[in-house]
Amino acid sequence: MATKTLPANAPLPVSIDDVRAAQARIAGQIVRTPTLVSKTLSDLTGATVYLKFENLQFTAAYKERGALNTLLQLDEAARAKGVIAASAGNHAQGLAYHANRLGIPSTIVMPKNTPIVKVTQTEGHGANVILEGETFDAAYAHSRKLEAEKGYTFVHPFDDPRIIAGQGTVALEMLEDVPEIDTLVIPIGGGGLISGCSTVAKSEGRDIEVIGVQAELYPSMYNRVHHTDMPCAGDTLAEGIAVKEPGSITARLVEALVDDIVLVSERRLEESVSLLLQIEKTVVEGAGAAGLAALLSEPQRFKGKTVGIILCGGNIDPRLLAYVLLRDLARSGRMARLRIRLQDRPGALFRVAQIFDQLSVNILELSHQRIFTNLPAKGLSLDVECETRDRDHLERLMTALRRAQYEVQLVELA
Repeated sequence: MATKTLPANAPLPVSIDDVRAAQARIAGQIVRTPTLVSKTLSDLTGATVYLKFENLQFTAAYKERGALNTLLQLDEAARAKGVIAASAGNHAQGLAYHANRLGIPSTIVMPKNTPIVKVTQTEGHGANVILEGETFDAAYAHSRKLEAEKGYTFVHPFDDPRIIAGQGTVALEMLEDVPEIDTLVIPIGGGGLISGCSTVAKSEGRDIEVIGVQAELYPSMYNRVHHTDMPCAGDTLAEGIAVKEPGSITARLVEALVDDIVLVSERRLEESVSLLLQIEKTVVEGAGAAGLAALLSEPQRFKGKTVGIILCGGNIDPRLLAYVLLRDLARSGRMARLRIRLQDRPGALFRVAQIFDQLSVNILELSHQRIFTNLPAKGLSLDVECETRDRDHLERLMTALRRAQYEVQLVELA
């Protein structure tokens, strides 16, 4: 497949020189995160997979790069008045952290329903947090109102050449460390990261394929590029890239430089978060796992290629992470809930438990249901949560229960 190249006669809003200037500007003030090969993920996908660990930044996301590059270009008057942004995510923390370091006042406007942990984390980086409105759009409108009233400098999360150039330093580092990378797989929300990285990938004679990744629930940039009208709504694990309207600057760069956009399912995102924790021992949020989700979704597309994946963030709620890991155990057959029909008589539970014991299956939890069931009054439903070695072990257990004349069904996940 032929890859896109830099247009010859139409200069784009961000150049490789802008990205190199950003790299020099922010050097020593952000973490130069490692780019490491994953042998296990390479074996699993058929590609040679390199991971860029941006979840190791101080605020656990690449967003620091663009925010810092922007802050360092403000004049003294703008620094004195301060900056403002609308964000409940990684942009808020990255901007607040570096503004605080540089002695620049920062104000972050968040919707009123923002989880308290995100509010306290952002305040912990020295920002003045204002809760306004029930939606991001309302918070954004309020931030622009304060910008006009107070003379603050508004720092956009993605649609700003300074932000884009800063995010592009991720790709510069990757290609300095691993020049043989021939494919970059990059999450797309508003488009700042992929705009900066594709600027690098298509410059200086490089012929690197750039593939964007969006959650199926939020195909906003996909819609823009392909002139489709798929809905953007729903609860996605990848809330960091759940953007309804991409930027105008970023859309121009994506249309010019990005070779294709892949949409990934929630199930693939969950699987990828779980795999990265189990295999690489690294915590990523849903958006950070999107690149791997694309490889798992379309292995033939990437087979034999040397692929760079950006683990763009690691800010995931611990409780949500626990749910994702447990659901992955259930899908792989290592944890299951079986619904077994019993007769309500002494010894019934004991006899079922014997079968679990004979097959060395660990019972985690039991739940009898006598009332809210469509079984006859003398029947009962028993739900058993159990732990098995793998899918084959689970199948052997279910076969043994059926041979013993029990009706049994697996309670499946969505």
